[in-house]
Amino acid sequence: MAGAKLKNALYAQSGGPSAVINATACGVIEAARKAGSRIGKVYAARDGIVGVLTENLIDTGRETDAAIRALRHTPGAAFGSCRYKLKGVEQDRAKYERLVEVFRAHDIGWFFYNGGNDSADTAWKLSQISAQMDYPLIAIGVPKTIDNDLVITDTCPGFGSAAKYVATSIREAAFDVAGMASTSTRVFILEVMGRHAGWLTAACGLASDRAGAPPHILLFPERVFDEADFLARVKRTVDTVGYCVIGASEGIKDSDGRFLAESGAKDAFGHSQLGGVAPLLAGLIKDKLGLKQHWAVADYLQRSARHIVSKTDLEQAYAVGREAVRLALKGRNAVMPVIRRESGRPYRWSVAEARLEDIANKERKMPENFITPDGYHITPAARRYLAPLIAGEAPPPYRDGLPDYVRLKRIPVRKRVKAAFEI
Repeated sequence: MAGAKLKNALYAQSGGPSAVINATACGVIEAARKAGSRIGKVYAARDGIVGVLTENLIDTGRETDAAIRALRHTPGAAFGSCRYKLKGVEQDRAKYERLVEVFRAHDIGWFFYNGGNDSADTAWKLSQISAQMDYPLIAIGVPKTIDNDLVITDTCPGFGSAAKYVATSIREAAFDVAGMASTSTRVFILEVMGRHAGWLTAACGLASDRAGAPPHILLFPERVFDEADFLARVKRTVDTVGYCVIGASEGIKDSDGRFLAESGAKDAFGHSQLGGVAPLLAGLIKDKLGLKQHWAVADYLQRSARHIVSKTDLEQAYAVGREAVRLALKGRNAVMPVIRRESGRPYRWSVAEARLEDIANKERKMPENFITPDGYHITPAARRYLAPLIAGEAPPPYRDGLPDYVRLKRIPVRKRVKAAFEI
């Protein structure tokens, strides 16, 4: 790599956290520390790309090896994450140039951005603008999203653990409902994340281990929501089984393509804010069928439940972090380490390489053959895909009956750029 001084590394987290995103951070930092003279200091940005723009960097070298190792069993975003969308290079040129200015001031030659579609796009554009500015930077995207909607990779680190959580939760809730259905709640709805892709809704289906077992109905964003057909199915299930358990994606839409639960507000990425589809469905069931119902929203719980993490997911999250550093040291730029499924039975996987431009701003939805013809459940093909991703247990250490998670010191790096930057 040209320019011997440009040897420090910078890691940043983006978007919603997951139960294993810090395991990826651990993989990156440990691999960078073991790189010896090839990588100097290892920094982390506070609050993702926002921390780079505002030059709020953390010196991970001030953290002990034990603290970094403990990231493997700690949920959340240890260095802080953000939802902050950078537009095209020409539209946001001043911001991209600011990023390069911060990189230059801190001798950063390696940038690892851990996130989903938008993060891949940012890393890709940074590789372009740094080349235009004749600045030697290697930018690597590192995959993370519980939505499982990145293309090319077989699965996204973070998804397997969230899938394990929602499948477990809906199975346990179903036992609760079944035990009280004759005199109490007849319908239970669990709302899970998934704006356009129903991967987590599909994971709920794993809880059904035999014909007729709950969840009885799954509502996917890939299928148009038909109110009359849905209510008829709920009634038929209650009449037949005695109760009905439903897994619903937050992103289900009507025949006009509108989100059922759209609130009218927008988030930082310009996406419609969804106001909660579970209470809406519960209201329909109460008003149209007169059945007693309860609902729950998995919300942040599904992405932060480190106590029930998938061992497969944890191992993959750590592996892509380590591989990101290996790719950077090989001189690979504007790429992302991805999971490749080598075999389904027995399940075997490896880490491969993909170009960021082939991943950025693309979205993978559920395949047609993963959803039953009636649109309300998953197929055997979906089960074969999903089952290995939730396999294995890797509980955190416990102290006084509760998970014992690490809190980093997060000691700041002295600022070197004279001009401040306002977000």
